[in-house]
Amino acid sequence: MSTIDELKKVRLEKLKSLQDSGLLTYPATSKRTHSITEALKSFDKLAKSGAVLYLTGRIMALRGHGGATFLDINDGTGKIQGLIKEDKLGPKGYQFFIDHFDIGDFVEIKGILIETKRGEKTIEASDYKMLSKSLLPLPEKWHGLQDEEEKLRKRYLDILFNPEIKEMIQKRAVFWNSMREFLMEKGFLEVETPVLEVTTGGADAKPFITHHNALDIDVFLRISTGELWQKKLMVAGFEKTFEIGRQFRNEGMDAEHLQDYTQMEFYWAYADYKMGMKLVEELYKYIIKKTFGTLKFDIKGFKVDFGKKWETYDYQTIINKYAKINILEASLPEMEKQLQKLGITYDKNGFNKTRAIDNLWKYCRKNLVGPGFLINLPLDVSPLAKKDEKNEKIVQRFQVIVAGSEVGNGYSELNDPIDQAERFSEQQKLRDKGDQEAQMFDHDFVEALEYGMPPTCGFGIGGERLFAFLMNKSVRECQIFPLMKPK
Repeated sequence: MSTIDELKKVRLEKLKSLQDSGLLTYPATSKRTHSITEALKSFDKLAKSGAVLYLTGRIMALRGHGGATFLDINDGTGKIQGLIKEDKLGPKGYQFFIDHFDIGDFVEIKGILIETKRGEKTIEASDYKMLSKSLLPLPEKWHGLQDEEEKLRKRYLDILFNPEIKEMIQKRAVFWNSMREFLMEKGFLEVETPVLEVTTGGADAKPFITHHNALDIDVFLRISTGELWQKKLMVAGFEKTFEIGRQFRNEGMDAEHLQDYTQMEFYWAYADYKMGMKLVEELYKYIIKKTFGTLKFDIKGFKVDFGKKWETYDYQTIINKYAKINILEASLPEMEKQLQKLGITYDKNGFNKTRAIDNLWKYCRKNLVGPGFLINLPLDVSPLAKKDEKNEKIVQRFQVIVAGSEVGNGYSELNDPIDQAERFSEQQKLRDKGDQEAQMFDHDFVEALEYGMPPTCGFGIGGERLFAFLMNKSVRECQIFPLMKPK
């Protein structure tokens, strides 16, 4: 039997003893009168009045001194010292506490606030109550769990013992709420669109597939946060919409990519990509300042200042500079030859010009510090963007570039139904040849466009990547409960 199993056996015996004594070991209610933080804020007033309080929390430490036991109690809002004394509770009551309560248990303490001779703010117990008996011991010291996988697997312990993780989760909430706040102040309406789709759309990505039993059809988990649905809302007469929600891509995992993550997308009628760029720069500055209190960061070895004038990068120029090839003129064999010359590995399954250009770009983007906007992307990699009015080989699209990565994507949306149908047909041909990231032909969306959609700017941000960059962590570490492979 392992040490953990032995300790659990002892605690189970204590649990049975508590139950045999007629006490509830997991009661539904508590008499708590104050959070610990509230009690500490009003400590002098409450201590002076002699008011009887009920404070609750998890026992994080126990220290015995003769006929007295000190305990640290944490309720999630703060920590306070508790004092259990034999002369206050009587020998029987005091011994009962010693025999049955452990570090990790949730306890309710009834008592008055005092300050010890050492100046420690304390609640002196006149009574106590078990709220939840813990059956497994907490790690005595957090360095006992050094394995990163184990920390993520037992994330609740990581949060409990690591204040940085708790702070990260709180910042994460500020990050998304400030984004919502900014957009609503700008007149955008928050909407919810389907997560299950019969046709995926809005991105180049491999979807998850599941079966819908009631309809007896296979469906896909969405790969964008309602792009085609929100465009249908533009057809329906809405001017500004946005959605913050989960999307799913059945692809590889690394420090910047996950399969299940939160994204925001907005759509703005009567606006083009240039108007979108101005709004997006304002949005990023707002949420970053609100969340972190600064606009200057060290990200992946780059010094990034979001407060300075943002750069503008030309797609073709950047690839020409770093990969030495003109992607608007080069053939597929020429691109493939250059990929091999540069030592760029790529998936040969379903390989085509679109994938070749994308691999060349990903090689080059790591040189860009940002913040800035990548513009003039080629038509081949942008099946949903409006063509440039002066050069039909490129589109009215922009991507936010930070520390060599893309952290946002937007464009003047394609609203010509004939052009859209032709591009979907080309994408479907690529898909039929094995390109699993090529987009599907969405006939319902084309039909919606045939009723007319106004000029529209759309934008999406996989905010989890940007947030991870700003936290200087991997995107997986910045999820509260990342997906883990079962043991």
